[in-house]
Amino acid sequence: MSYRIQFTHSASADLDNIAQWIARNDSVEQALHVLKKIEEKVESLQQNPQRGVFPPELRALGLKKYREVFFKPYRVIYQVRARTVIIHLVADGRRDMSALLQRRLID
Repeated sequence: MSYRIQFTHSASADLDNIAQWIARNDSVEQALHVLKKIEEKVESLQQNPQRGVFPPELRALGLKKYREVFFKPYRVIYQVRARTVIIHLVADGRRDMSALLQRRLID
């Protein structure tokens, strides 16, 4: 049985922003490549969502309800609820992830 994938509004906006930034600063082809690879990572969660690791910034706070998968340097932060994988955040891991996770997931 597979899991349903659901993006939050902010995670969808993250993908749009990533694609726009890459298209402006590199090329449209590279933006499409990165989006495809991130989408493949997300789609792989339909079969095995528990394979993701706990984000270290959240694990340090004792929070183990979120997991992540990578297409480096991009991090996909998600939560599994029943048979649904909720994508909360897609971000460049070179950002200040502690602050970003605090704003998006903890506050």
